[in-house]
Amino acid sequence: MLLMIVVLFSVFYLFQINRMTYALCMRREIPEEKQPKVFRTINILITILLVSFYIEVLYAV
Repeated sequence: MLLMIVVLFSVFYLFQINRMTYALCMRREIPEEKQPKVFRTINILITILLVSFYIEVLYAV
């Protein structure tokens, strides 16, 4: 049950972060060639954050 809640939260959170990253790329007029690197970096960092969040919640329960 806990795993399902964390996964749903993570998918929603990652989607929102990607929307904000896209808005940042458009507002700052980041070139098309650099956008995949920006998305990749942010997604990796957010994934690390979400995995550490899951581990923390798992051991707290």
